[in-house]
Amino acid sequence: MDEHEWLAEQFEANRTHLRAVAFRMLGSLSEADDAVQESWLHLSRSDTSGLENLGGWLTTVVARVYLDMLRSRTSRREESLEAAVSESIESREEGIDPEQEVLLADSVGLALLVVLDTLPPAERLAFVLHDIFAVPFDEIAPIVERSETAARQLASRARRRVRGAETAKPADLERQRAVVDAFLAASRTGNFEALLTVLDPEVVFRADHVAAQKGAASEVRGASVIARQFVGRAQGARTALVDGAVAAIVAPRGHLFLVLNFTIRNDKIVEIEAVADPARLRQLHLAVLDD
Repeated sequence: MDEHEWLAEQFEANRTHLRAVAFRMLGSLSEADDAVQESWLHLSRSDTSGLENLGGWLTTVVARVYLDMLRSRTSRREESLEAAVSESIESREEGIDPEQEVLLADSVGLALLVVLDTLPPAERLAFVLHDIFAVPFDEIAPIVERSETAARQLASRARRRVRGAETAKPADLERQRAVVDAFLAASRTGNFEALLTVLDPEVVFRADHVAAQKGAASEVRGASVIARQFVGRAQGARTALVDGAVAAIVAPRGHLFLVLNFTIRNDKIVEIEAVADPARLRQLHLAVLDD
């Protein structure tokens, strides 16, 4: 076996790990695969004779590719549902299974991907490499072109954003989550009676102007009417902490599209607010709910 064949074999042995790193950084399977392919090009052009840890070297290459990809974007797109569907079609044409990407997002945690998407690139990189893949800070520091102490601070800031500043007591959050989980489960399975059990008889649903433009009613009142509206829906919704309360988020391909805020009293939902306005979505503070 010549050196090129040996490198190709070693690279394939590391591909799954590199793809996992890249996906958590980029939130897109197609971009993750591009980053992994770019790391192979770096490897094939480099002198690896003195490398002792090829896997670690490749991880840092993927991290640098990630930074280059984000820095090359002149502006972040305002993601719409139509754009997400279009990207899914393009991914299928490129041989990437959108269902596989959804499963991968669920395994990572959709809320985590959404929160990571709000972080500056260096913070996201430091958090992903250290907190998820246990890369030491002395290896992260040169990637982000900071001192080791500064790299620690980047990860710490990201960690606080991911965990969120919980304004409710843990017991209150658990009760909120139980109600929201029951609502989403009943919605997904089309269980009308189960929906009624978690909705207050006088519950109110309100949608902002963007959600209304996409087909949601601006305002609906009454448990029966709202339950019918949600039967068989919420397939892509997942729970997250939004402004310190349990909410549901819809985030195609990891980009936040819709938030459902719930007002809960006596373990019943008394109000649901649908937020889809990109300006409002950017102002929300999202965090990951602990399992």
